[in-house]
Amino acid sequence: MSSKDRYKAGSFVDMQFIISSISTTLVLLLLGMVAFITLAAHNLSVYVRENISFSVLVSDDMKESDILKYQRSLNKEPFVKASEYISKEKALKEHTEAMGTDPEEFLGYNPFTASIEIKLRSDYANSDSIAKIEKIIKSNSNIQDVLYRKELIDAVNENIRNISLALLALAAVLTLISFALINNTIRLAVYSKRFLIYTMKLVGAGWGFIRRPFLRKHVWSGVVAGISADALLMGGAYWTVLYEPELIYVITPEIMLLVCGSVLMFGVVMTWLCSYVSVNKYLRMKANSLYHI
Repeated sequence: MSSKDRYKAGSFVDMQFIISSISTTLVLLLLGMVAFITLAAHNLSVYVRENISFSVLVSDDMKESDILKYQRSLNKEPFVKASEYISKEKALKEHTEAMGTDPEEFLGYNPFTASIEIKLRSDYANSDSIAKIEKIIKSNSNIQDVLYRKELIDAVNENIRNISLALLALAAVLTLISFALINNTIRLAVYSKRFLIYTMKLVGAGWGFIRRPFLRKHVWSGVVAGISADALLMGGAYWTVLYEPELIYVITPEIMLLVCGSVLMFGVVMTWLCSYVSVNKYLRMKANSLYHI
């Protein structure tokens, strides 16, 4: 076997490769969890906003057929995600079941009003937009009132905004930490080969030839780490949705594909970049400097 072949063969899968892959996997897993939580939090905010509803109270003079026709016209509006018609009888039944008493028995009449429950699209689920929507709906003379809890909507939006900012800050910090940890892992691996790098320089090997095995080895380490981290993330997401099926609206396949793709890409790019920088550092060093680091 030639020295070139020995150099290539001795630079691939070994204990150092395994340890580096495991270390990188743990870092990528942490980064992937942060990316997953950040993206899932966005879906959760959309889900929460789109489950905030308000009631459109309809005049008793309006026929049920006209109410249903008006409901269909509302469904065509860009701000409506879904709507439900609640008749006077249904409202009375729901109240009776919830409170255990029938107000019609002692009042002698049904005190409830027919209404349309509207769920908004997430972009319109804020006080300013609802105020404009209220004016549009109230322009119909058959509408008695529009009921919604302004303080609840404001509180939900404020909490979502604060949580989103906190998650973005956490993601930025952990990205820097992840880069530092991966860089340190690869730098230590290259450090142990610094004399081999210098020897290759002495026999006339070019910088590209010397770098190539290190880059290939650590990129493959990044691929293995990325796939391992993705497998753990997908497994965790699968068991979470299996435990609570409603979370499928938050942990969507699109989010998991985006997270897994990002983790794999980050693993490859970071290992290549850190390996390139580390090898270049020792390529530039003089012989005496190798003994003092």
